[in-house]
Amino acid sequence: MIFVAVGALALGGTAFWLLAVAAAGLMLAEWAGLMRSSSRRIVLALVLFSVPMLFLMPAVGGANRDTIAILVACALLVMVVGNSGRLGMGLLYVGLPTAGLLFLRGQPAGIGWTLWTLAIVWATDIGAYFSGRAIGGRKLAPRLSPNKTWAGLFGGMAGALIVGGLIAWIAGLPTACLWLGPPLAVLAQIGDLFESWLKRRAGVKDSGRLLPGHGGALDRLDGVVPVAVLVSGLVAGGVL
Repeated sequence: MIFVAVGALALGGTAFWLLAVAAAGLMLAEWAGLMRSSSRRIVLALVLFSVPMLFLMPAVGGANRDTIAILVACALLVMVVGNSGRLGMGLLYVGLPTAGLLFLRGQPAGIGWTLWTLAIVWATDIGAYFSGRAIGGRKLAPRLSPNKTWAGLFGGMAGALIVGGLIAWIAGLPTACLWLGPPLAVLAQIGDLFESWLKRRAGVKDSGRLLPGHGGALDRLDGVVPVAVLVSGLVAGGVL
């Protein structure tokens, strides 16, 4: 999955847009399943979600303020017309990070920005997994995710610092990016715990069956959601 993402990222343009939108569609469908939405509401949400996703296509307009406004409007329509606030929130939960990643890829140093953002999340997951298994210890949030430990969190932060710093240095990103890995790793873990809470509410182990043994799209991308939104916001605001 990582190799596919990196390949599409390197190609950019329509290839990266297609991958991002396909992943977003799967995430929205899984979100709807966790919310136990009716078929009618799911169809309405997917149809309305396709509108801002089309505007995100580089040849149409790309990620900008107008596209975000369209996304928010479509989410409100799902809330009002579909009478489903949770499903409308799902459009924002999935749509904002998708727009954020496409915005980052469209920057002059787009490959560097996007790879840095994604790699921090990947390094967090890998570092947390191996350090958690090797060290174990006190649980991080036993009620939400029994397998997560504080050792895993710190291991993920270390992995994000090393990988994020290396990519930032190679890509010539701002100096702040050299040390932003650890706080973004914490944010990625919060995104992971939030999705674990959603699954616990729904009474399921995995959000979907996209990858046998590894869960669904939400399970794989939950950490990307808050990190992509924050990083793209900081870049758009000129902070980074």
